[in-house]
Amino acid sequence: MELAFSPRDEAFRDEVRAFLDVALDERFRRLAAGTTGVFSEPPLVLEWQRVLDDRGWLVPHWPREAGGIGWSPLQRFIFEQELARAGAPTIPGMGLKLLGPVLCAFGTAEQKERYLPPLRRGAHFWAQGFSEPGSGSDLASLRTRAERDGSGDFVVNGAKTWTTMAQHATHIFCLARTDPSVKPQRGISFLLVDMNQPGVTVRPIRSASGDHEVNDLFLDNVRVPAADLVGEEGQGWSIAKFLLENERGGSFYGPALAAEARRLRESFDRLPGRDDPLLRDRLARIEIEAVALEMTELRIAAAMEAGEPPDALSLTTKLVASEIRQDVEQFASEMIGAAGLALPESGDERIPAARYLNSRAWSIFGGTSEIQLGIIARAALNL
Repeated sequence: MELAFSPRDEAFRDEVRAFLDVALDERFRRLAAGTTGVFSEPPLVLEWQRVLDDRGWLVPHWPREAGGIGWSPLQRFIFEQELARAGAPTIPGMGLKLLGPVLCAFGTAEQKERYLPPLRRGAHFWAQGFSEPGSGSDLASLRTRAERDGSGDFVVNGAKTWTTMAQHATHIFCLARTDPSVKPQRGISFLLVDMNQPGVTVRPIRSASGDHEVNDLFLDNVRVPAADLVGEEGQGWSIAKFLLENERGGSFYGPALAAEARRLRESFDRLPGRDDPLLRDRLARIEIEAVALEMTELRIAAAMEAGEPPDALSLTTKLVASEIRQDVEQFASEMIGAAGLALPESGDERIPAARYLNSRAWSIFGGTSEIQLGIIARAALNL
């Protein structure tokens, strides 16, 4: 097996590193280092988003005509790897990674022209409205209703929950039931909702760490123009499956986890307890698992570059990444002893415990680990 990158790819890596050396200033590095949730917080993260957009490197996974770059899978892997190694902030992905590809694939020309440019520039900040109270992972049981009025527009009523960063959002893409008389999956539509209107209420959900990252969202007679229906009425389930495939398999998890494991090693080697054989064994196992995931995703990228369709390995990455993420944050909290159990109101001292508590959600969001195991059993093992 050839593990070396081609001269072309190494030249690309050098280009990315040179850019990050200049563009990733200390403000952005501090933002990333202090982030305890999944994504870094606006407004500073949106400034970093615009830096990448100015360079033309923000949405490599979009089609060229929408601002994409046409990078190869290996170039995308290298880019993610260098961002992680440099300590760049994680840009919220609800709009860029989830909605953007949906609009590119299913949106009208008018929707693309209206929504894609402000999405890239951060002028529109999008939330995702899928999960609902009482529905768990059964997305087809959603109860939010969208009914046509006399003008043909929609009037939406319902509630969404665990809505990430809705407190910052200007818009939300959501699923709503438009036809209750048909099979549940067939009666769902995909709508784009302007949150700056009467009837939209955002209520914070405080996590165990004290962070405000997710929210309850209530829609009370909220109006959605017919022009903001994506795809056909009743096509929402198919669009949602397309979106969830991007959410679960559209990212490389290994580079960030391998970089975190390296930083964990550096911190551990400075501690008085660094000679404890049990701790050293635990850390070595985390490092091995993180590098193994990184290599697995590299194999997937190489296969995609060779024109091969994704195989069963690609179904495992989110599941494995969730477990490694939780192991990383638990070890980071435990290795500093009693101080790792503290959760002060502010300051760097709260970061390990807050990250540990927030990491418990990794095996829930984007499809629970149980859902991932079911997908693997059906699609890879034919069980």
